Amino acid sequence: MNAPDTSVEPTPDLQLEIAHLLLIDVVGYSKLLVNEQIEVLQKLNQIVRATECFRAAEASDKLIRVPTGDGMALLFFRSPEEPVRCALEISKALQDHSQFQVRMGVHSGPVNRVTDVNDKTNIAGSGINVAQRVLDCGDAGHILLSAHIAEDLVHYRHWQPYLHDVGECEVKHGRRLHLFNLYKDNFGNRQVPEKLKVQKRRRQQAAWIPPFSAPGWPKVALTFALLVLAIALGISLLMFFQRASPPKIISSAAEPTGSVAVPIPAKSVAVLPFENFSDEKENAYFADGVQDEILTDLAKVADLKVISRTSVMQYKNAVSRNLREIAQELGVAHVLEGSVQRAGNRVRVTAQLIDARTDTHVWAEIYDRDLADVFAIQSEIAKTIADQLQAKISPSEKAAIEKAPTTDLAAFDLYERAKALWADVTDPVHAKEKLPQAAQLLDEAVARDPQFLVAWCLLSRVHGALYWTGHDRTQARLDLANVAVQTALRLQPEAGEAHRALATYYYYGFRDYARARSELAVARRTLPNDAEIFLYTGLIDRREGHWDDSTRNLERALDLDPHNLFILQQLALSYLSQHRYEDAIRIDDRTLTIVPADPLTRITRAQVILRWKADIKPYQATLATLVAEDPRIAPDVDYPDYALCERTAAAATRALANYPRDGVTTDYGITCPRAYWEGVVAGWQGDSAKAQSAFVAARSEVEKILAKQPDFAAGISLLGVIDAGLGRKEQALQEGRRACELLPTSKDAISGMALAINLAQIYTWTGEKDRAIEQIATVERSPNLLSYGLLKLHPYWDPLRGDSRFEKIVTSLAPK
Repeated sequence: MNAPDTSVEPTPDLQLEIAHLLLIDVVGYSKLLVNEQIEVLQKLNQIVRATECFRAAEASDKLIRVPTGDGMALLFFRSPEEPVRCALEISKALQDHSQFQVRMGVHSGPVNRVTDVNDKTNIAGSGINVAQRVLDCGDAGHILLSAHIAEDLVHYRHWQPYLHDVGECEVKHGRRLHLFNLYKDNFGNRQVPEKLKVQKRRRQQAAWIPPFSAPGWPKVALTFALLVLAIALGISLLMFFQRASPPKIISSAAEPTGSVAVPIPAKSVAVLPFENFSDEKENAYFADGVQDEILTDLAKVADLKVISRTSVMQYKNAVSRNLREIAQELGVAHVLEGSVQRAGNRVRVTAQLIDARTDTHVWAEIYDRDLADVFAIQSEIAKTIADQLQAKISPSEKAAIEKAPTTDLAAFDLYERAKALWADVTDPVHAKEKLPQAAQLLDEAVARDPQFLVAWCLLSRVHGALYWTGHDRTQARLDLANVAVQTALRLQPEAGEAHRALATYYYYGFRDYARARSELAVARRTLPNDAEIFLYTGLIDRREGHWDDSTRNLERALDLDPHNLFILQQLALSYLSQHRYEDAIRIDDRTLTIVPADPLTRITRAQVILRWKADIKPYQATLATLVAEDPRIAPDVDYPDYALCERTAAAATRALANYPRDGVTTDYGITCPRAYWEGVVAGWQGDSAKAQSAFVAARSEVEKILAKQPDFAAGISLLGVIDAGLGRKEQALQEGRRACELLPTSKDAISGMALAINLAQIYTWTGEKDRAIEQIATVERSPNLLSYGLLKLHPYWDPLRGDSRFEKIVTSLAPK
């Protein structure tokens, strides 16, 4: 495309608007025969029109298409991500069409719509001019972005691996454009554009030209002139650096990878796990505790950015540590590492602070003290690190750092063991086993030291989690959580840890999200670097239906805890609920760069594809691979819902064999008995007698739960589904509706929506086809987990198949 410069004087009739532009042209187009040109453009048009971004923008009437002879210009108006996503979709599709190549340029800027000689809409303005210049800098396969649009994307983690700074390119009229190359794996062209290479060689050659010097100047005069010039330059630079604001993007063009870097605060640090040099290896928990307390103390300083424990602990058993790479992965400028050696009543702690940007040692110290002084050592190290990073510490922060968590080392060891268990309860199977163990350890810790504040706080959270996950949903368990948190508040009414525990008590025990949010705000005052505060705020946002706010808070949590798998899982779940499947895949892929072999992430990624495209093959292949690698993993990765989508007797039998006999907690918080799935499978296979027997057994187990808590909405909802399977129509309908009344989506956009989906299933199984289809249509108007793939494949919905209204809903959810 050779768009003319279209700058004009503004007039009252000129309507400017910001467009996000994608320009595409075919490389070598003019060398093709006429019939080849026609064929290539037709194929390119087909590829572009088939992209999801194109279809979505066109459907919402937020797209302008302008042919350009050898390509096209696409103008999007909703988000700067739209043209970039579209470019990636096109690049992927072109892998199957090697007969021609394109290059693409992306920019955001002002445009105005004009009417051309054919009375059709065309585009003018600086936005399209700059987009054309960006495109002109590229070669075949390149997707080049202006710095303007790259700055919009770099703040989102899922775009960072794709963005690579290639520096400035001189374009028409001597203007210089700062460009970024978009590529990853098989998408795009990772080579530096030839135009930039040529310009770089010219600059290097110019640098060797001897500087001009005026002949005949007296040496004294020349020296004086240079001195004046140096002083003036120094003053101007000083004024500049005093005024200049930090750039939004730190160029990394000098780095070998050329990848973009997010600005890293100078006052940022990751406290890596300390090595245990003790002869007794059981002292490993003690070494972890020393490192963790230093981290915790530093995290209380608002002027610092401190990476959370979950992310740094992943480097504990690393064979070797490349500190620069670790710092870049965690987004910090400094790294603290050290060791702990405990022998009898003595302890030696070594610590060294490294500036990872330059690989220089900033500070190091060895502490040989009595074992009783270990907490004082931790406080000294934390204060020294803050001083070295020139962080401002308030009097209250200083007091918090100097306060020891406990004076009982045995209690401290018990607490550290409980924390390790608490860190590994993100899935229901492990939670049932490890949460009671953690509670027992914490009971012992607070029995030894009743003043142990953080142990009381964690104990409250453990009891609350046992209640929330359905493993012990009794008032007695909730009372234990309350006793622990109230004890913590009496010990230190202003402690952020106590208010964080109170927030989770309201969240877990009562779904009282308003009070939980209020307590999190109090906790944040003294825990400014606590990723969990942002995590729980994001989870509350999501349950209240504030999806954009939720994503922002989860991203902030990730900034402080970038390797936290639970936060990554929650982000992926948010995208899945919004049917943003590409984003969910992106998060799963990012997780797999952190833990490449993680079985849950691998199977989850395959499940996303099943939900998105109704494609069962990736799930089947991934499941087979995981079980072949480790047969013990089968109960964690073989889910009946997905096995039933295979629609084979063998898959159903396999899933039942792998399903834990004591059940698994559902997403909406109730333990689903194995007998329920036996009833579902038998009913699907036409064995009504076996199905009835199984559902009766399942009903008995759910009734036991409801006997302890009659208004438990999740239990009532599951009972309604079971009664529908038993043919008890009126009871099932009453129970399904009652559950939705107790927990509507307005109160909880996650669990409430799950109960709404259960109601649709009850209507389907009881023959209420009209109500079922109406309920599904209502569900699909909000974020939910009832996807195209499940509606297309799952036997639950077989009674609705063939009804044009149902098929229309399914088709509307199909990938475009």
